[in-house]
Amino acid sequence: MRRPSVSGIIAEFDRPEALIEAAQRVQEAGYTKVDAFSPFPLTKVNEILGYKPSWFPYVPLAAAIVGGAVQYFAQYWMNVIDYPINVGGRPLHSWPPFLPSMIIVAILWAGVTTFLILLFAARLPRLNHPVFAVPDFERASQDRFFIWIRADDPLFDLEETSRLLTALNPQALREVPG
Repeated sequence: MRRPSVSGIIAEFDRPEALIEAAQRVQEAGYTKVDAFSPFPLTKVNEILGYKPSWFPYVPLAAAIVGGAVQYFAQYWMNVIDYPINVGGRPLHSWPPFLPSMIIVAILWAGVTTFLILLFAARLPRLNHPVFAVPDFERASQDRFFIWIRADDPLFDLEETSRLLTALNPQALREVPG
């Protein structure tokens, strides 16, 4: 009988220190396709596994700047060049009234861009992920710590990887269905 494919092996720990030690050992063993899950951020694990700071915040900032500039220059075009109306002797290019709508449009562009980039970065819509099929994985958001070595890692071998993770004394060691 054929064995069902696996997406990797996941180990469950009850303490953050155990996850940090596991990440260190997995990194020393040369694995590169590794994910860690914990109920709160562990910057030490991020450093060990080589996670880089995200480029994500810069894209909405750029969109906000572009959106604000487009709104400002649209108002300038309409009030100064396209249809100038002198009301009460005020100058045609009076910038203070342009600011509220410019800020609102900048926020709108940043929000929409954030939403779209989030969908792209999270590869959504994806209704299911392989780790969700692992028993007790929902505790990753409560009180458990998980490290997942993916099957597409060049060094992944089911028996060897299982041996490495078993040596770390996890609470549980499970195959992630494929």
